[in-house]
Amino acid sequence: MSDPRQVIASVRDGRGVDGPGAALMAQGLADGGVSDAQAAAFAMAILLRGVGDDGRIALTRAMRDSGQVLQWDLPGAVVDKHSTGGIGDTVSLVLAPLLAACGVFVPMISGRGLGHTGGTLDKLEAIPGYNCDLTEEQFREVVRQVGCAIVSATGDLAPADRRLYAIRDESGTVESIDLITASILSKKLAAGLDALVLDVKVGSGAFMRTTEASEKLARALVTTANGAGCRTVALITDMDQPLARSAGNALEVAEAIAVLQGGSGALRDLTLALAQECLSVAEQKHGDLAAILDSGRPAEIFGQMVAAQGGPTDLVENPGNYLPKAHIIRPVPAPQGHVAKIEVTALGHAVVALGGGRVQAGEKIDPTVGLSGLAKLGEAVGPDRPLGMVHAADEIAADIAIAAVQAAYKLGATPQRGPLVRAKIT
Repeated sequence: MSDPRQVIASVRDGRGVDGPGAALMAQGLADGGVSDAQAAAFAMAILLRGVGDDGRIALTRAMRDSGQVLQWDLPGAVVDKHSTGGIGDTVSLVLAPLLAACGVFVPMISGRGLGHTGGTLDKLEAIPGYNCDLTEEQFREVVRQVGCAIVSATGDLAPADRRLYAIRDESGTVESIDLITASILSKKLAAGLDALVLDVKVGSGAFMRTTEASEKLARALVTTANGAGCRTVALITDMDQPLARSAGNALEVAEAIAVLQGGSGALRDLTLALAQECLSVAEQKHGDLAAILDSGRPAEIFGQMVAAQGGPTDLVENPGNYLPKAHIIRPVPAPQGHVAKIEVTALGHAVVALGGGRVQAGEKIDPTVGLSGLAKLGEAVGPDRPLGMVHAADEIAADIAIAAVQAAYKLGATPQRGPLVRAKIT
């Protein structure tokens, strides 16, 4: 095919898309040869008709190859993790240095906040001086010297996805599993990975709220990534409560540092589970991951990464000297009882309303605001144990956030809590 309209018609009529057709569309998206109208029609046809496993693999490969695909010459496997997003999910800040301490390399290309979920880059930029926008040469040097780096995508990586992503938002086609899969994987696979582990969230704080929906997405991602040549597995993990006890940029960095220094909780537990899968799928031998995490070596590597990317050299030792703090810190009062249910998405929206996230792309965010000390399912709350603490820029914002957090928590009988890792998709 040499005409985008032929590819659109093929998908529209249920014949799917093959490699040459996907390549034509991806290249046209990248260089302007495909118009906005054609891109929107292509996306709508995929949403309505689907393209199947083969078409999804072809589209992912084509979008990956629409720009630069990194190649690495390193004395170890190149691995990464991708999460579909949640509240209090700061796994990347702990996982990358832990994996580096195990002898693999982690060139982590991350994103900013999306909807009610926080973004890894926004969290790291709460650290004074931290530079997410490294040149390719700087990125490669940090990965080689430190073992990991966490950066933003350059304009040369998967440019077809960058354009199609914006058009999907405008054309009402965001929900397509095929397009979600190609979007996530084209960027990750352009990083030149040997292995990838996917953390697909499910629950009240996830984009996929049901087990059926999360498993469908996980299977599409795993099938497509493996078909495109990258060894991949997925874990389906719980998001019926915040992963950590903090939500907000500087607050989450502080909690990640606490885990690196020996802290406990679900953030640590999930990091260890994902690290196990990363090393297994990359066919790398390793020792006791909990012992490695507690050894202090991952904390040292995290500090080296922060310093190499422009941050302070002693952040891990003295986080309170650098991480900014909110002007107002107030408790969220609660009657006596036990936490029976949490509307986790509402907590994410509360952080966004405080200024810790974006309503529109490009908006400036306040790294100091957010929630801390959040109560978990089954825990007792009351006059002596608030639902959490609100960190706000002013009293009015604090009042609004307190009301939002109170509305997000339901008290009652102690709930039956499911496992943190609900399933593994291979």
